[in-house]
Amino acid sequence: MKLLRFGRDFKPDEKVILRDYLAIERTRLANERTLLSYIRSSLYLLIGAFAFFELKGYPNFKYFALVCLVFCIIFLVIGVMRFRLLKKSLKKLYYMSEESKDK
Repeated sequence: MKLLRFGRDFKPDEKVILRDYLAIERTRLANERTLLSYIRSSLYLLIGAFAFFELKGYPNFKYFALVCLVFCIIFLVIGVMRFRLLKKSLKKLYYMSEESKDK
């Protein structure tokens, strides 16, 4: 699944100092942790929506369940978009720093 590929896209070499490489790794791990938080929140909303759908005595909760489903999808989409955006900008920043060190 290329969309959410975890792992290292950065290949360290002798041109990158250790401090910069570790900063990139910390940011990459924080990005993955944030994506997992968005996924966890959307799953909680999905479980809540299913629970509200099962309440038979309260018909007005069906609307609240639909709102939970909508927010579940929104959270998931926002999380994936933020993950991809930061991953792309990290790759661009890393490679731009390599080009500036060559000059």
